[in-house]
Amino acid sequence: MSSPTPDADLLFWFDPVCPFAWMTSRWVRMVAEQRRYRVEWRLVSLRLLNRHVDYDAQFPPEYEAGHTSGLHLLRVAARARAEHGPQALDPLYATLGRHVFEDPAGQPPPERATSRAFLEQVLAEAGLPADLAAAVGDGSWDAEIQAETDAALQLTGKDVGTPILQFRPPDGAAFFGPVISRLPSPQDAVALWDHVVGLAAFPGFAELKRSLRERPQLPALGVRPGEAGLQEDWHGGSRRQHR
Repeated sequence: MSSPTPDADLLFWFDPVCPFAWMTSRWVRMVAEQRRYRVEWRLVSLRLLNRHVDYDAQFPPEYEAGHTSGLHLLRVAARARAEHGPQALDPLYATLGRHVFEDPAGQPPPERATSRAFLEQVLAEAGLPADLAAAVGDGSWDAEIQAETDAALQLTGKDVGTPILQFRPPDGAAFFGPVISRLPSPQDAVALWDHVVGLAAFPGFAELKRSLRERPQLPALGVRPGEAGLQEDWHGGSRRQHR
């Protein structure tokens, strides 16, 4: 894993198709604005993380296509970073997540989310060149994404998903999560964050977990502000079917 930029307060690994990573990223942005944190965004692929898993036996039917589209989107992110610096990932992830998760009409299907037209629109809104969209079909970026995924797992262990956060890099603790389904208010965001940082700061802390999760409070998932999403059991952190 490359060294974080010297002023980074937090490393945040994301897969752009993970709704929980997106929800946590919105919370982290609220905290970063109030605390003046510097967040460095990094890449982790659920498809590569689960590369040895039999998707047909272990996951709901739509997962393989969704995770694969996430890998393809990460190729665009990797090229954007290579050509425009790590700061390019901030507006790119913000814009991509808004298009994927904040549209009341629903999430774009994988074939649309990885289309040139969709990506060129996202890139333009993020202030990046449209020709970066060509990377979506370029598998040469996968080795870099794999290495970054592996680096994140070296900090947390293998039984994790997204997001992954490292506090006070390069030597601070790293954890999977926090996983939240509702966005706190700006007034509550920092207080909730301080509780998480307090746990992470204790050297012996390893895990606080429940597998029951609400469907994230996101328009594209049909959960409006003020509503609580359907509660599901994400045993194993991934809704694996274990058939």
